[in-house]
Amino acid sequence: MKLPNSEEAYVAQEKITHFLLRHNHKYGQSRARFFSRFGFHLDRWQELADALLNQGTRHEVVDVIEIDIGIKYVVDGEIETPDGRNPLVRTVWMVDTGTDRPRLITAYPIRT
Repeated sequence: MKLPNSEEAYVAQEKITHFLLRHNHKYGQSRARFFSRFGFHLDRWQELADALLNQGTRHEVVDVIEIDIGIKYVVDGEIETPDGRNPLVRTVWMVDTGTDRPRLITAYPIRT
């Protein structure tokens, strides 16, 4: 199964600029180091947003988690990177109750 309503999926700028590429964020710094190693940088945040959106809509959903505020969809697959190495990444998307538009809530490397 693919991410439902994937054509409506989005990645908020703040998710990238305040967390996934923020090297001084308490919880995001390890992810910032990871994504930076593959050529993603804060001043070109849209590149990571586009890559995560592409990953989330291209690969299959591997898990669906229903919670009280909506449904989470977990997607595992390669992410296209500026340096071309394309590591495996897990993205997690949320469709909030009362909406049908998936939004990225997190992304992190898959350790193999």
